[in-house]
Amino acid sequence: MSSHYDVLGVSAEATGEEIKKAYRKLARTLHPDVNPGDDASDRFKAVTHAYEVLSDPQKRRIYDTTGNENGTDNGSGGGGYSGQGFAFQDIFDTFFGAGGTSGPASRVRRGQDALISVRIELRDAVFGVNRKLEVDTAVTCPTCNGSCCREGSHPVRCDICGGSGQVQRAVRSILGQVMTAAPCGSCEGFGTVIKDPCNECSGQGRIRSRRSLTIKVPAGVATGTRIQLSGQGEAGPAGGPSGDLYVELRVNNDATYARDGDDLHATLHIPMTAAALGTELSLETFDGLQEIDVKAGTQSGEIITLRGLGVTHLRGYGRGDLMVHLQVETPAKLDAAQEDLLRQLAKLRGEQFTEGKLAASGGVFAKLRDRFGNL
Repeated sequence: MSSHYDVLGVSAEATGEEIKKAYRKLARTLHPDVNPGDDASDRFKAVTHAYEVLSDPQKRRIYDTTGNENGTDNGSGGGGYSGQGFAFQDIFDTFFGAGGTSGPASRVRRGQDALISVRIELRDAVFGVNRKLEVDTAVTCPTCNGSCCREGSHPVRCDICGGSGQVQRAVRSILGQVMTAAPCGSCEGFGTVIKDPCNECSGQGRIRSRRSLTIKVPAGVATGTRIQLSGQGEAGPAGGPSGDLYVELRVNNDATYARDGDDLHATLHIPMTAAALGTELSLETFDGLQEIDVKAGTQSGEIITLRGLGVTHLRGYGRGDLMVHLQVETPAKLDAAQEDLLRQLAKLRGEQFTEGKLAASGGVFAKLRDRFGNL
């Protein structure tokens, strides 16, 4: 015999809400009025009985402990629809909708949240910035101030539902003919009708408009960071409160600097002679001009770190670093005089050339030998 969990198609660890959701889904399919037939009727009774047991915490505990399919200590209590712990309202909610007697709906509702994308420069991400935005959104109607009515008028009670916002109708169910409530088609469930709506907003209480606002972008933001502005989203219908505005930031790529976390990276090209002799270079950073000391004998790929000149930490104090990558440039073309000077330099350094070829002894080859000598 299948367990109640198998009948409902849920696991033994399912929550009460998951059990209710599974039951409602099956009940809509297997209900005799929807799916006539003995097999569907039997399955409907089975899922209803399973739900009767599993929806009651005490019965579910007993069922899990003893295996008693009725969820009772003494085995009494039948299946079907007569269990004390079974909520008949769940059946009504499944077919007729929950909250049928909750009264008229309110025209006043909260506005929707809005999301816009804003691009900023890398400098703005490093230090933060105040940005002025133009936003197209829904705002409270300035003519009726959200009342939805023309000046001097007001909503009147609906004649069809008498102000309840609902009308009663008979529906055939497993319990016979029952009365259920549905939203009034005349007033759309509000209980009142606007006979003389505002001309500007057509009785909505809000209009589309462009408005300006200034946001503070904190230092340290990155692409994908969202800033929440409470109450700056769309105004709600009928003067309802505004939703929230979310600003998603996109940081533009910079021509000089690349970002890695809160560190900045830049590549600085220097002549071969400057790398060999050493020099001092000026680099324009987000913090102004910085002097960089290039030591004599600098090799291509070496990094000079400028502490605290990176991006400000978003959640904390201090800043990242600026990493300057040195790229030594070798001249591609030499005139005769330059070539002669380089040959003299090579000779002075003991680098022997024979018909343009470097002799395979000493120098760089010795270094390679020492490096791989243990292999």
